[in-house]
Amino acid sequence: MVKDVNIRTAEPGEFPDVRAFYWDVIDAVGDDSDSVGWKKDVYPAPDFLKDSIQNGELFIAVEDNTIVGAMVLNHEFNDSYNNFQWPVTAAQHEATGIHALAVRPSCRKKGYAKQLVQFAIDYARMHSQKVIRLDVLNGNRSAEQLYRSMGFQYRHTLPMFYEDTGWTDFDLYEYPLMQE
Repeated sequence: MVKDVNIRTAEPGEFPDVRAFYWDVIDAVGDDSDSVGWKKDVYPAPDFLKDSIQNGELFIAVEDNTIVGAMVLNHEFNDSYNNFQWPVTAAQHEATGIHALAVRPSCRKKGYAKQLVQFAIDYARMHSQKVIRLDVLNGNRSAEQLYRSMGFQYRHTLPMFYEDTGWTDFDLYEYPLMQE
């Protein structure tokens, strides 16, 4: 049975714990075939995490006072998103992006990632969003499988630049929330 986890916004004083959480994820994933391509203090960068916490956009999943998962929900997207004609027409403020979603490796296979994604869907609906969009490093099979199982639709593979990966192919996914 999957245990429900408490998902809430991170508080400014929790930055060290959030940063340590992401470092643990990066250390555990390493160079495996499902690597997210992240690097310590490059992505997710400390300023990105601090700003996301300050803006109330960084959500953490907590179990027994331990961060077991985290993600950022906002309206910011890689500039390359503008190079693709998305099926759902939405202004930037009508689209929620999921960024830096991760689950502590020792806590995987417990349903926490699905709970985080469902929280993102519910949160976006509650804020009258038209769509959720995200990108996944091409070949990150675990993430692709998760998002597809939750109803996200693969849209396109696009080269994008990120500080941690350089120019790399990313798979674009979209989850329509409202009928046009």
